[in-house]
Amino acid sequence: MTIIGKQIRMERIMDRNSGRTIIVPMDHGVSVGPIDGIKDIKSAVATVAEAGANAIVEHKGLVGAGHRRGGSDIGLIVHLSASTSLSPFPHSKTLVCSVEEAIKLGADAVSIHVNIGDHQEKEMLNDFGRVAAEARTWGLPLLAMVYPRGEKISDEYDVSVVKHAARVGCEMGADIVKVSYTGSIESFREVVDGSTVPVIIAGGAKMDSDRDILEMVRSSVEAGGAGVSIGRNVFQHASPAKLIQAMATIIFHDATVEEALAVLGKA
Repeated sequence: MTIIGKQIRMERIMDRNSGRTIIVPMDHGVSVGPIDGIKDIKSAVATVAEAGANAIVEHKGLVGAGHRRGGSDIGLIVHLSASTSLSPFPHSKTLVCSVEEAIKLGADAVSIHVNIGDHQEKEMLNDFGRVAAEARTWGLPLLAMVYPRGEKISDEYDVSVVKHAARVGCEMGADIVKVSYTGSIESFREVVDGSTVPVIIAGGAKMDSDRDILEMVRSSVEAGGAGVSIGRNVFQHASPAKLIQAMATIIFHDATVEEALAVLGKA
């Protein structure tokens, strides 16, 4: 029962035909406050849902505020871990929600954030293990956001540490792993090849141009990536819906960057 349940829920957060996905995280409020783009969470959710995104990521307290009761459906991933930028240890994540609580909120999946290399790595990995076990018991997909961050990490985008992060994610029991893009098709292929589960890329800081975003998306897919989990570069975009549609042409239809730019009217 839990196996078929997980398969059904995976299809709510990933395209069943391609095995790829566009996820828009909107969990930034805990980390950095009510930033532009997600101050009105219901409007933000409506925009990305109608544009065709597969899923959103929210903290538990925003699920009700973001639920629209109409329009296009969208997968719900409830984020279980948190920290704030005001903390002296902003990379040390702690659990703030349980798998069972997420299920009661209507979640199709759950997500956890782990920073390997942080001084509290031990606690975060322990939490990861417990969440993975609970998610498997309930047949709930688990998205793991794993980043190399700490005193021993000189470059968190270096392929050697990013592929280590992805491997940690799959070996700990995640169904999808989210990591940073390493900058080239060749290096990111190493990351994908080292994982046994789909690998998607983070958007990172706000990027300077649409071409930069779409070239990153295209290169990650060419390397074998399974899509994106991009927040600020989507919901703070001048036209979030068009950017999602442009990314979708690449992720689901293998379009070129120029074809995707045409969707934005910038070819």
